[in-house]
Amino acid sequence: MENTLLLIIVGLIIGTVGTLIGAGGGFILVPFLLFFYPQFEPETVTAISIAVVALNSISGSFAYARSGRIDYKAGVTFALYTIPGSILGVWTVKYIDQKTFNIIFGILLVVLSIYLFFKNRKVVAQKITQVAGKGYKHTKLTDKAGTTYEYSYKQSFGAIISVFVGYISPLLGIGGGIIHVPAMVNWLRFPVHIATATSHFILAVMATVSVITHAFSGTYSNNEIILTIVYLSLGVVPGAQLGAYFSHRIKSHIIIRALAVCLIIVGFRILFYKR
Repeated sequence: MENTLLLIIVGLIIGTVGTLIGAGGGFILVPFLLFFYPQFEPETVTAISIAVVALNSISGSFAYARSGRIDYKAGVTFALYTIPGSILGVWTVKYIDQKTFNIIFGILLVVLSIYLFFKNRKVVAQKITQVAGKGYKHTKLTDKAGTTYEYSYKQSFGAIISVFVGYISPLLGIGGGIIHVPAMVNWLRFPVHIATATSHFILAVMATVSVITHAFSGTYSNNEIILTIVYLSLGVVPGAQLGAYFSHRIKSHIIIRALAVCLIIVGFRILFYKR
């Protein structure tokens, strides 16, 4: 009973925080599983995490759709580019041992958090980005609150990023949003609130493909794994709605800073974790 309650609470936190920053919540769930379920192999940890990320991103995407902040054209395009990498990532994780997995995951989080924290000191929560030149796609989007966002991004660069995110996401079970959101904001110049909503939509597609691949490979055949996912989802689904609700009321630079702080804490904890 205690474990069940703990999983539901953790799911609620993952759903709320993950949706708030558009990261899916895998960066929270993977460390939790590593600490509290040391008997699980990396393949099992990532399979559970990606299933929860899928539920979180689907629930959050419905909420973001109601707000009108999802850029569907960019979302569908980038999501399609994540699919090949998602399938390959699921198969690659079978060959990674626990120690190597922890080192890769920890370093990734620390490096990304440092980049986010210092890069975003100068980032302004702008709604307008100047139209760029050849090879850039220009978008004008008005959300349900009446706020208009106008921006341009290089679609080919976004596609390359999506291929990488598609691979790394199931490999580490993090969902990919912790990479996609800062990449969309800093490199593709998406407004932060559009980036978080669109990233969640991309995650919904990408994580679902990874879950299907895991299912076909037999990763979810264990009852303990299924129950863990079910209990976590009881908190994740309502948590995703909360995260989307609060995202409209929190300034964009605070969202990015919160993401950076969370990442560096978790990253160092994993690097120095002893089984």
